[in-house]
Amino acid sequence: MQPQFQTIGSSSRVLVSQNRVLRNTYLLLALSLIPTVIGAALGVQMKFSLFAGSPMISLLVFLGVAFAFMWGIERNKDSGLGVALLLGFTFFMGLMLSRILQVALGLSNGSTLIAMAGVGTSAIFFTLAGIATVTKKDFSFMGKFLFVGLIVVLLAMVGNIFFQIPALALTISAVAVVLFSAYILYDVSRIVTGGETNYVSATLALYLDIYNVFVSLLHLLMAFGGERD
Repeated sequence: MQPQFQTIGSSSRVLVSQNRVLRNTYLLLALSLIPTVIGAALGVQMKFSLFAGSPMISLLVFLGVAFAFMWGIERNKDSGLGVALLLGFTFFMGLMLSRILQVALGLSNGSTLIAMAGVGTSAIFFTLAGIATVTKKDFSFMGKFLFVGLIVVLLAMVGNIFFQIPALALTISAVAVVLFSAYILYDVSRIVTGGETNYVSATLALYLDIYNVFVSLLHLLMAFGGERD
């Protein structure tokens, strides 16, 4: 009987660890939204726009800063510095978010559209996170398909910087909503099933999922429901 008790005890410790990672992830995720809101509000007030100049150079600068932050976060994910870098990254992403918010607020119903995008993003997150948590199903099989989808979306975004095709931009946004919604399911599932054991890395992944769902939803709402004075 002793080996059986050891197995039960081991399983119990794993479950406690997974629940702790999930709880800490959600807490840090909620905290990370504060610098995002501050960065976005500051960016709107300053009329900040990184992409005001050359789109390609601006994209390279953005990617350079973003990947530098993400590299630093992953390298220091087991220390307080990793948390500090994560919060700094979310502030930077808030600044980047301010440009689309400025455009939205230029519409007569812009505030409503922003609120709708926020509610829609929250609904998607809580629904898919709930499914992954309650079912405890392993969605790791989605990883390769999602990665291929991510590469395709990124290439399409870079291509559309040069072609500036409105229909393609809308298609990219629609696909991004589906893609990053699926990533929410995938990333929460990894925590629940023990595939991700570090809450800083887990928070970074979920933050990027939520951020991209929100931006893509807002873009679609502005395109189909935006009202000009």
